[in-house]
Amino acid sequence: MSFYPLPTGLRDALPEEARAEEALVRELLATFARAGFERVITPMFEFAEVLELGLGRRALANMLTFVEPESGEIAALRPDITPQIARLVATRLSRRARPLRISYEGTVARRRAGRARRQRQIRQVGAELVGQPGRDGDLAMIETLGAALHAVGLAKSTLDLTDAGIVHALIGDVGSEQASEIGAALAVKDEAAVRSAARGTGREATLAALTHLSGGPAALDEARATLAGGPASPYVDRLTALHDAVLRLGIFDVVLVDIGEVRELDYYTGCMFHVFADGPGAPIAGGGRYDTLLARFGVDAPAVGFALDLENLAWARRRAGLENLLAGDP
Repeated sequence: MSFYPLPTGLRDALPEEARAEEALVRELLATFARAGFERVITPMFEFAEVLELGLGRRALANMLTFVEPESGEIAALRPDITPQIARLVATRLSRRARPLRISYEGTVARRRAGRARRQRQIRQVGAELVGQPGRDGDLAMIETLGAALHAVGLAKSTLDLTDAGIVHALIGDVGSEQASEIGAALAVKDEAAVRSAARGTGREATLAALTHLSGGPAALDEARATLAGGPASPYVDRLTALHDAVLRLGIFDVVLVDIGEVRELDYYTGCMFHVFADGPGAPIAGGGRYDTLLARFGVDAPAVGFALDLENLAWARRRAGLENLLAGDP
């Protein structure tokens, strides 16, 4: 039998896996629909300048680009669907009443998805809430995410919370190159590298402390003490209030915080979160608040959303013995 390899990071889904994945998609979208979210479908590629507007210039390195034959313009396979939602809200949905609830399903393509894979396709199901600011909007979306996970049988999962304002407040006044170096060091929790990257900022010790400020309520207490009186203090208070409100909801089995968490996507402005479950060793869902993203497309509106990684979600369900518990599963 001949062997025809796929490009790095791509894979096929055989019939059993494909059926289970489609059942997941149906259940998730149905859960969103019951909560008032309406589905949209966006194209798999866009002109690169549109995606760059939403994601920032650094994101170009994460895109698979090509010359679109009809126009001669540079186009790119989408590495993220949220900027497409922002474009859609700012144009064809601009007259819709708010808050606007949108859901979607689609595949994104990324050149660098981790150390082991230089490029990867990721099928996602997601939801976005446009026009509802602050903690009420954050809680509404976290509750929607929790309901979706419960609907597919994953009652036991861990929510990991942070606030983008904390790191932004500490490095927002340094140059973009140095800020990128600090962010890269924080991403891998390398205290020595953070100190080195932050040299000259006057906040070397404070930024280095972020590498170990994670865990339960004790981590929040330590963060408040470490960052008291500084520019990040209001954002720690904001995170504490959200953390306590999420605990009161009782949706997630475990709720943790990670004060020094950073993301490759630079559009987050407030809460950020990941969900973990046994199995994949990577998030099954992630999202956050991005109150300035739509303004890049000409519409000033607060927004918060999330996306579920279907492959990781299916993996977590298999680990929990749930692969045959959805309507439509074989």
